[in-house]
Amino acid sequence: MTVVAYVSNAGSGDISVLRLGADGMLSPVQTVAVGGTVMPLTVGPDRRHLYASVRSVPWSVACFEIDSGTGELRRKTTVPLPENSAYLSTDHGGRYLLAASYTGNAISVNAIGMDGVVAAQPVEVLATPPHAHSIITDPSDRYLLAAALGGDALLQYLFDRRTGRATPNSPAFVATKPGAGPRHLVFHPGGRLVYVTNELDGTVGSYEFDSGTGHLTPLDTVSVLPEGIGDPWTAELKLTPDGRLLYVSERRSSTIAGFRVDSGTGALTPLGHTATETCPRGMGIDPAGRYLVAAGEQSHAVTSYAVEPETGALTVVDRRQVGWNPNWVELVAL
Repeated sequence: MTVVAYVSNAGSGDISVLRLGADGMLSPVQTVAVGGTVMPLTVGPDRRHLYASVRSVPWSVACFEIDSGTGELRRKTTVPLPENSAYLSTDHGGRYLLAASYTGNAISVNAIGMDGVVAAQPVEVLATPPHAHSIITDPSDRYLLAAALGGDALLQYLFDRRTGRATPNSPAFVATKPGAGPRHLVFHPGGRLVYVTNELDGTVGSYEFDSGTGHLTPLDTVSVLPEGIGDPWTAELKLTPDGRLLYVSERRSSTIAGFRVDSGTGALTPLGHTATETCPRGMGIDPAGRYLVAAGEQSHAVTSYAVEPETGALTVVDRRQVGWNPNWVELVAL
């Protein structure tokens, strides 16, 4: 199995392609010029196509084909997006590109063709409370969730996987704590739990997800901050594939917080903090759960860590300079 890391570099307008070896070492494969401020990345479920959001005018998504042997990218086309998109994902069927716009206060859905190219005309553009920051479907593709950072709300939608249309659920949202600033969401592998990073108060929230109704029920909120940090700037969160460990990046302290996950209750037990790249905005965990790769937006480098499965400890394996202002990491097994 070949594992490839794709790292978007906003400042240099390119994507670094790195091979992640079985020993956790990183080796350069390719640097792909995208043009403009390239930031969020997502890979289709077939692992044959990568999509990159360009957050400079004109707002767009660059569509790439992934070489199944080397992981190299071949650009197919660039398609306009309705807004400046801070987050991209696809549904589990790979039929739709989902986007959340922080500055446009909106979410959008665009169809994806059989050739992996995103349709230029959106299926849906829906207004949200201020600063939509992430968007994902549940494992069944019957529901859609989005986080609105400025509205302190987790938005709940019914999702029609045949048409790509989203309809507000009832209730249409779950409120977080005032001033929390919900940013990114992730489903636990079992589909019954959802975790959310709260950027502005430095916490991660856990929720129970009802697969019958698409509703979220708050469970708990836990701090991700090391001692002495009073001005949070929390970013990404990633679960290991087995769902036993959760990691959260905190940009102000340049640390990664680790947690053990109770798969029954969803409770998070803090495991400590690991100093990492300066301003760690993006992270990825390989499909085997053996390595974590973190990107430093201000150090212009990525570090790979070995994940100790029992303790959750992160041990540095390798470090590589990439492009300017790396902010997103996608790890893909080919």
